[in-house]
Amino acid sequence: MTTTPGEPGPALPGRPPVVDLATWQAARDELLVREKAHTREGDAIAAARRRLPMVELDGTVEVVGPDGPVPFLELFQGRDELVVYQHMWYDGAPHQGQCEGCTTTAWHLKDAVYLNARGVSFAVLTTGRWDEVAAYVEFMGYTQPWYSVRDVEAPVGGAMGYLTSFLRDGDRVFLTYSTTGRGNERVSGALGLLDMTPYGRGEAWEDKPGGWPEGDNACWYWRTDADGNATWGPTSRPVPQWTRPGATPVETLGRQGHHH
Repeated sequence: MTTTPGEPGPALPGRPPVVDLATWQAARDELLVREKAHTREGDAIAAARRRLPMVELDGTVEVVGPDGPVPFLELFQGRDELVVYQHMWYDGAPHQGQCEGCTTTAWHLKDAVYLNARGVSFAVLTTGRWDEVAAYVEFMGYTQPWYSVRDVEAPVGGAMGYLTSFLRDGDRVFLTYSTTGRGNERVSGALGLLDMTPYGRGEAWEDKPGGWPEGDNACWYWRTDADGNATWGPTSRPVPQWTRPGATPVETLGRQGHHH
């Protein structure tokens, strides 16, 4: 039996049901009501976020960048607002042994022109030693400013793995917001696009119909081998690093004692 485009046909295994365009549009419109409510609630949350109180911190605390130690205040680059990503670090690990979750976030933050256009600067902070950090930044091809905040107290230093916002008033610096948990996802455009696909992110925790691909543990696509197979083995590395063939000898693959 053949089915012409636009004609309802039998269900395909592990795939959405096949319907005509009008039926699809009706279902799509029904979902749109929920999507609009979700958008409005997101706007309301953002409004509440703007009304959070803030905490003053010492803007003269020094962080280390390509030009040596500089006061944190310099990261604002003369602008009034600053967003940073606080990137986890494994001391002494090879490039492919660094945090794959942080790699995912940082990779999606390679360009800050639209932030800059709204008077917001951007930087990546990490607790690694600057010599290791500088080599990693060069390897990854990052062009945004990175700084080591080793031995610097929170909220500039301390725990990593978060997006954090700061506000400047002259020489005074204030902490205004920081993400927790899955709050980093908002900057990873790939996740948003995957959420629009039938199979989603391919993660086991997702709610999906029976017969769909089961998926794997959360974030399996962060790390693969050279053939693109999801794995945490000694031949794997964060996904973007495979765009840099030959940059690191194969025998150095793996986390060298660090575990996920």
